[in-house]
Amino acid sequence: MSLGKEFKEFAMRGNVVDMAVGIIIGAAFGKIVSSLVKDVIMPPIGLAVGGVDFSDLAIVLQEASAETAAVTMNYGMFLQTIFDFLIVAFAIFMAIKVMNSMKKKEADAPPPPPPGPSNEEKLLTEIRDLLKKD
Repeated sequence: MSLGKEFKEFAMRGNVVDMAVGIIIGAAFGKIVSSLVKDVIMPPIGLAVGGVDFSDLAIVLQEASAETAAVTMNYGMFLQTIFDFLIVAFAIFMAIKVMNSMKKKEADAPPPPPPGPSNEEKLLTEIRDLLKKD
């Protein structure tokens, strides 16, 4: 089997396509959550802690000079990324929890009663019983 044919079989499996769709939707969801954190959640938190904007927090390692820009360690951006991650993780946890509870409800539903014997089975049972009598 050629390498190209193997790759085509691999790429066309349903799981790979589903995974690609999930990654694309996940990336879009990540942008939405990042905007939620940056534009909605962090301003009140910054206000509550004294008007601090976390993304502006940094330690200056070397001051700017005429030829070079300042060298800074932007730990505020790191904190912002951690908040983004925690909110995304919580949102995914809640979505999975809802899906699992829906699956559990389906599993808890009583199974339908087994169908009764067919007409053929009833007839064969009667024939068997008659043959046993004789």
